[in-house]
Amino acid sequence: MTMFASAIIANKRDSQALSREEIEFMVNGFVSEAVPDYQMSAWAMAVLCRGMNQQEIADLTECMLNSGIRLQRASERPRVDKHSTGGLGDKTSLILAPLLACYDLDVPMLSGRGLGITGGTLDKLEALDGYRCDLSAAEIDQQLISIGCVITGTTPEITPADRKLYSLRDVTGTVPSIALITASIMSKKLAESLDALVLDVKFGSGAFMRTREEADKLAKSLVDAGKRMDVPTEAILSDMNQPLGRMVGNACEVNESLDILRGNGPSDTRELTLQLCASLLVTTNKFTCNEDALASLANTLDTGAALRRFQQMVEHQSGKFVDHLPLADESILESPVTGQLAQLDGQRIGQAVIALGGGRSKLSDRVDHQVGLEMLVRLGETVSRGQPLIRIFARNSATRAAAEQLLQNAIGIEC
Repeated sequence: MTMFASAIIANKRDSQALSREEIEFMVNGFVSEAVPDYQMSAWAMAVLCRGMNQQEIADLTECMLNSGIRLQRASERPRVDKHSTGGLGDKTSLILAPLLACYDLDVPMLSGRGLGITGGTLDKLEALDGYRCDLSAAEIDQQLISIGCVITGTTPEITPADRKLYSLRDVTGTVPSIALITASIMSKKLAESLDALVLDVKFGSGAFMRTREEADKLAKSLVDAGKRMDVPTEAILSDMNQPLGRMVGNACEVNESLDILRGNGPSDTRELTLQLCASLLVTTNKFTCNEDALASLANTLDTGAALRRFQQMVEHQSGKFVDHLPLADESILESPVTGQLAQLDGQRIGQAVIALGGGRSKLSDRVDHQVGLEMLVRLGETVSRGQPLIRIFARNSATRAAAEQLLQNAIGIEC
């Protein structure tokens, strides 16, 4: 078996297209441990270096999907979801799931935790006391029947190949592979048994893909994989050269999400969420055009219907719903000069949140839900010396000082 695996690796290194049978051999062998880690590492490196064509990517996605179970259909309602490639302040999932459930859709959102500068949806929701992120497949089904939306972690039975391969990619430097990213994302989402999927593919200093060109390439790969698996899939590119909204940090972002669910909140977060929702409403024939869908979605937010559905979701998952979560002690970072805000380095801003304790450098790190940042100005605005730029929510003076240093280096002001 190891000799056959070696031959498959050699084929990929020579840029030969792999057959579905060869890809299936590697995936199933890795899950069963018949293919050892060192051979899978070599194969992943060959994929990173040589790439995969779209058929190979579709085959890899399906093989990873078939390594585990799929969620069963809990009702006859259309089933939809959204995936974001992640970025600072990206809280749209907390708004999108309950909002779409108001339209007689089921939203079985399987989410993850944060690692590095990108916050995790589950970490945000766990800022609500008691919120469960470990629902079983049966509990997911029951909640969908009851209220039409759920946000929880994936179950052990879903895409075990992805969990094993993701851990290997993280330590072998193969995370940037478009093919492996596509298969990882799409295998998990397709395991939800969807009728439609929308993708928020981000670019900029606070995103995994730094340039629009890189994001566009990933978006096309993701959409193609979805369509080859007969799931209508669309992608929206969104700018992450500054945080989405004003808040960055777990409880901070829950509070901002609640503001938007009340019909308020920052316009950029609201508009992106509505665009993502409208795409799914049109795809599932709830509306014939985006304009009508957007108008209806805005009204549903403003009337509080989505907020009530969010509260139901939290309480179904044993969480304590509150109007506003408490935050750590605050301080202000002021502008050192007068000029125009020309740069907000997302990597350093994300590292500042980690320094505060609000993110993870490694999976075993504990997260402080009450720390974070509030961005008080936006790119392109004119600022004065001494003007507040960022509100910092910190647990102690040491973490505050570390965050302040990173934030000072993240800000570029043209005088």
